[in-house]
Amino acid sequence: MGKADAYFEKESRFKDGIAVLRELALSTALEETLKWGAPVYTIENKNVLGIMSFKNHFGLWFFNGVYLSDPKTVLQNAQEGKTKAMRHWKFNSPEEIDPFVVLDYMQEAIENQKKGLMMRPERKKNAGVPSLLKTALDQNKVLRDQFQGLSPYKQKEYCEYIESAKQEKTKLSRMQKILPFIKQGIGINDKYRKS
Repeated sequence: MGKADAYFEKESRFKDGIAVLRELALSTALEETLKWGAPVYTIENKNVLGIMSFKNHFGLWFFNGVYLSDPKTVLQNAQEGKTKAMRHWKFNSPEEIDPFVVLDYMQEAIENQKKGLMMRPERKKNAGVPSLLKTALDQNKVLRDQFQGLSPYKQKEYCEYIESAKQEKTKLSRMQKILPFIKQGIGINDKYRKS
């Protein structure tokens, strides 16, 4: 029994529809697996597409769907403004599925993956040390040395902790809270991490 079998055997309004999509996906070179509780289809261990059933629709999502030519203009951005590469194709009934068209989209997605057409997540730029923390470090050499002795990850946690505060008074109270931790040479979340 495959990892995704239970997903497709579950009783749902769209059980027949997702079964059709599964059959099409399995007729390609894609390998079926289960990720995030849903069937995902991969090639060379790279995510190409997934099949999902929701309350009001079912469909396909293409991990790098932004690169699909979309001749039928059926693809939608998963979350406008947030999702850069993923595209969804929603269906309301199995009758809406044209197997030849769906297969063309799947094959194009496979070819795009083989060509390496994929959007890489943008790395957040390091904004640097917040001015409040920088001032404290400049005024206290021991504190500065302790801070610089922390791993970049832990330094970043401290910077984000200060920067994420909206009000100046919150930034100040957070500063007072973290200074003893920095002096001890520990990260802000070390007490929560398993040793």
